[in-house]
Amino acid sequence: MDYKKASKEILDKVGGVENISNMTHCATRLRLTLRDSSLIQDEQVKKIEGVVNTLNKAGQYQILIGTNVPKLYDEFENLVKGNNDESNKTNEGNSQGIVSKIFSAISAIFAPLLPALAGSGILRGLLILAEQTGLISEDSGTYAIINVASMSVFYFLPVLLAFTSARRFGADPFLSALIGAALLNPDYVSLMGDTGNGATTSFLKIPVVLMGYNATVVPIILSIWAFSYLYKFLEKKVPETLKLVVIPLVSLAIMVPLTIIVIGPIGVYSGEGVANVVNWLIERSSILTGILIGGGWSILVSLGIHWAVNPIMINNVSTYGFDYIVPYTFACNFAVIGVTIGVFLKAKNKKLKNFAASGFITIGLSAIIEPVLFGLLIKNKKLFLAQIIGGAVGGAYLGLMKVVTSAFVFGSVTTFPAFVSDRELNFLNAMIGLLISLIVGIVLAYIFTKKDEELM
Repeated sequence: MDYKKASKEILDKVGGVENISNMTHCATRLRLTLRDSSLIQDEQVKKIEGVVNTLNKAGQYQILIGTNVPKLYDEFENLVKGNNDESNKTNEGNSQGIVSKIFSAISAIFAPLLPALAGSGILRGLLILAEQTGLISEDSGTYAIINVASMSVFYFLPVLLAFTSARRFGADPFLSALIGAALLNPDYVSLMGDTGNGATTSFLKIPVVLMGYNATVVPIILSIWAFSYLYKFLEKKVPETLKLVVIPLVSLAIMVPLTIIVIGPIGVYSGEGVANVVNWLIERSSILTGILIGGGWSILVSLGIHWAVNPIMINNVSTYGFDYIVPYTFACNFAVIGVTIGVFLKAKNKKLKNFAASGFITIGLSAIIEPVLFGLLIKNKKLFLAQIIGGAVGGAYLGLMKVVTSAFVFGSVTTFPAFVSDRELNFLNAMIGLLISLIVGIVLAYIFTKKDEELM
């Protein structure tokens, strides 16, 4: 795929540089906020090489590219910012509603970290498996080193999120990372002593309630969002000759204490509050939750709003060491795999069979369901229903057995190690639940697919 050519063609078909209000990308989609959506030549965009499908939802024009979307985004960003940088900064997000802004921000902040989170999660699962089978001793140096490799992404999550949040909100990424690092500094951590969260100290005679910020999500995002306003103010007001010293000095002197005293505790309690509510609902009716998430996850993905749930899952893993929601997303993915198999077995159209086969391989190895979702399911309501039912039934079983993952990962065959847990029969029940989703998807798709079905 020629990313430069594709980006030029996309830009031309969505109304040019002047029509771009904001742009970002997630794992598979280029997401554009446009000033005038009537200028979109949607059918022409779909014909561009490398474009799988498009969706205009939640105030964004979403162009499905696949896992290579970062490469296309880099070329697209160069085109837009190279020609209209000042205009883009001034009008960024003006046409977005508040809900759309939140989803767009979450997507932009977490998307760059997904490979690190997924890789670390799989490594953690393999380490647990090796320890449980006696291949590695928990007291050995080997275990300690691999454990450090797999868990560092969670411990230093505030630093990584600070960097990606800064890119999204328009603050300096390196100063932002320093703010995140300050929350993990051993000298700060030592202030809590043996008390931990809730220990107190003072700053300029102001009482301070101390919190631990390793593996937290919400506090640093709120902090960098606030910092972006300070940074932009300083950029405008500080003379050019003094910026090198004054901006970092003022930024750190204000934001680190402000985060520790005010923003951090608010972020910790609010993040834990949301996670506790979700987990309480799961504990109260895990079967119903499994049905809703296992069956409905693909709908959230199709609307591009599944990113709002990802921070909850990440927070659960980093706080409790496990998560109930991730398994339900597996149920959805394996129901989609089942549908592709059912279609492959029933359909005679060569193009449709090839598409189903490629979808099966893509999801099985990388957990990316968007090509099948947009290329097949959304266009065929019966097959979409088959997937929803398959995900719901498998999700119900996973909920009934209270299956968890020990890491935040996307549902594929390669991420099965995330189900390795100290919980008895967790891995076995996970495999049973996913097999249920797979079989239901296959059977229903086979029933709903006509032999002369074509790829629309």
